[in-house]
Amino acid sequence: MYFLSKELFFPDVSEASPEGILAVGGDLSPERLILAYRSGIFPWFDEDEPILWWSPKERMVVFPEEFKVSKSMRNILNRNIFSVTFNQNFYDVIQHCSKIKRSGQHGTWISEEMIAAYTQLHNLGFAKSIEVWQNDKLVGGLYGIDLGNIFCGESMFSKVSNASKVAFTALVGYLKRENYKLLDCQVHNSHLESLGAREISREFFMQIVQSK
Repeated sequence: MYFLSKELFFPDVSEASPEGILAVGGDLSPERLILAYRSGIFPWFDEDEPILWWSPKERMVVFPEEFKVSKSMRNILNRNIFSVTFNQNFYDVIQHCSKIKRSGQHGTWISEEMIAAYTQLHNLGFAKSIEVWQNDKLVGGLYGIDLGNIFCGESMFSKVSNASKVAFTALVGYLKRENYKLLDCQVHNSHLESLGAREISREFFMQIVQSK
């Protein structure tokens, strides 16, 4: 495990631990965060921990061209009970994501430090959000890092049934239309798998990240 200094540097992802931890320390400056994402690395740590940088052996991704909208989701979309906007309310989305209670987690990894860092990335045009509305109320959404050909999903929230699924479906539809290579979902969970994500090897993921 590599301990970062003030130098803007990450070791090669092949040096990650079996659990996927590559490095510890550093900061959440825009320059370091963008270098991380462009290098196949992401931060993930609890508020009382040092910054941990990850590159897991298996990466959860969605290839937009493979994505199929389920019959049940098509029915939801056709009912027009939600409206979707892109990048119109980033701050509220990340705030809601930080407050959602998640199974097996006692707190949130989206600390005030993380919110400030990603809001700064949003102001620089890298961090973007999708918002889902019902009766003019924000009921779901997601945010992540847009690298131009890869979108790195960070977190999603839902205050009513299916709202986060609508956000996810809208995002993948956008990525497909704009010819993005993939949606990076980082690590496996059953909810993402039910939405069409699958695991690929870190080596394959890095080939895609590093390709032009």
